[in-house]
Amino acid sequence: MDKFLKLYEKIIDWLSTKLTPKQILVVSSILVGLTAGMAAVILKTAVYYIHHFITSDYNIPYQYILYTVFPLIGILITVWFVQKHLQGKLGRGTANILHAIAKKGSFLPKDQMYSHVVTSAITVGLGGSAGLESPIVVTGSAIGSNYAKTHHINYKDRTLLLACGAAAGIAAAFNAPIAGVLFALEVLLFDVSITAFIPLIIAAAAGALLSRIILKEDSLLSFKTILPFDYHNVPYYIILGLLAGFVSVYYSRVYIKIESFLKPKRKKVYKKAIFGGVCLAILILFFPSLFGEGYESIKSLAEHNPEKLFEHSILSVFITKWSIVIFILMAMFLKTVAAAITIGSGGNGGNFAPTLFVGAYLGFAFSYMLNLLGITNAPTGNFTLVAMAGILSGVFHAPLTAIFLIAELTGGYELMIPLMIVSSCSYMICKYFEPYSMDVKRLAKRGNILTADKDKNILTSLKLSSLIETDFQLVSPYATLGELVEMISSSKRNIFPVVSNGALLGVIVLDNVREIMFKHDMYETVYAKELMRKPPATISVDERMEFVMKKFDETGAWNLPVLNDGKYVGFISKSSIFVQYRNQLIKTTGEFI
Repeated sequence: MDKFLKLYEKIIDWLSTKLTPKQILVVSSILVGLTAGMAAVILKTAVYYIHHFITSDYNIPYQYILYTVFPLIGILITVWFVQKHLQGKLGRGTANILHAIAKKGSFLPKDQMYSHVVTSAITVGLGGSAGLESPIVVTGSAIGSNYAKTHHINYKDRTLLLACGAAAGIAAAFNAPIAGVLFALEVLLFDVSITAFIPLIIAAAAGALLSRIILKEDSLLSFKTILPFDYHNVPYYIILGLLAGFVSVYYSRVYIKIESFLKPKRKKVYKKAIFGGVCLAILILFFPSLFGEGYESIKSLAEHNPEKLFEHSILSVFITKWSIVIFILMAMFLKTVAAAITIGSGGNGGNFAPTLFVGAYLGFAFSYMLNLLGITNAPTGNFTLVAMAGILSGVFHAPLTAIFLIAELTGGYELMIPLMIVSSCSYMICKYFEPYSMDVKRLAKRGNILTADKDKNILTSLKLSSLIETDFQLVSPYATLGELVEMISSSKRNIFPVVSNGALLGVIVLDNVREIMFKHDMYETVYAKELMRKPPATISVDERMEFVMKKFDETGAWNLPVLNDGKYVGFISKSSIFVQYRNQLIKTTGEFI
């Protein structure tokens, strides 16, 4: 292995002397794409064989009950691995990547190049109700980030290679290169130039190529049987899109609430894992399709075989045409709960597959109900597929990714119009109620709102408490002009806060008293309260930095007082913010201003 690595480094060093920087970036995107694609292939293959092994028919009485125990085992093993080998730290989801791009110079830890493959294979392979795509994205991003770090690539190109790894991962997971590129552009790269498309396309193509060569067809999500688009169904697609938007809001809010409920129990990791495993076991007893990713159940719905979902369920004896609709809707709502419990209790996985699951169940139930009521003859397969795009679009705020993913999974663009209708309607509804996607919202709850504006991202990382200056001499409102002049002579500051019982009454600026400073006859007759002025604005100690800068811009001031519940704390200056901003910019991106 050492010899191989040395040979690899020699080849890269040789190429760097022969190729231009742009050509080097293209070569790097190929290498990152192939590596990330291979990681995705390994993960998908591992989960496929683990799942196949534990669900094989051994003729054990009530074997389906045994299946419910496997998710608990998977979560426990995952928790043990994270605690034992990763010091209890496992950065999950695209929120972890977004934070690294905005706040850590696009650097991701080395262990994330393998830790997510191992932990998600265990969790999902043993039946955890989550997806593999998010771990694949983190793994691919970590590969791109660490490749760039090893070869001393700058922040801009490092971020691009990180996105190349993510694009290749998605492309390999679904054999959908266009969706991989669009995912990187919509979810990870807010600010991107046209030149970034070429490396992304090449990386995604490399990942999809590996997937097509190595992975078996039954380990990939794909659909062949779809009916032609009928424009008479447009009103029903619009209604489906609106429903998908509201279900997306439900998914985002319920998932975060359950995650927040489980998060405080950090010190009780094994008890939390057992609790989550037991809850999943109960859910799977009633709804076996909650076991694992759930892609097989999606295929069953798309092929109009809903009865297959309840073959080993306690509810199987209650199956009728109408009960199928009720049970499918129940499974749809409970998938959110199952995914949140799986990940929140210590397992590893993502929300990509669960959103597709929820969408498929929504689309099938809606179209099946239309047909039962005799309203129209809706093609359940088509409605099942386009609703998947609707939920994915709403939860991730990524309508283009959703549209082209389903288009690629169906092998064509027959459903392009309904996909666009449902995805856009869902996105608009979800955007209205949830301005941020679920991952960005989770960052916002921790005080890290990431936007397309790099300046705002850096400002949010600055701590107001570290910028407060307190070396200002306090002046009593009843201090005379003579006492004030004495303070001025011994102070290095030109601003003097007038404070009484801790409350800020006003400020005295040196320029405003310069004319009367040497009029001795006024030393005992003029008081500070007569000389003070109201500050142009005040700042609260818990105020966000972007609003602080807005106050500086609006007032034109260079120093503003900071208050805590009306009490004077100190001053903050625009120049000190600029210094901190510059230092943070150099630290996170390597850029100089």
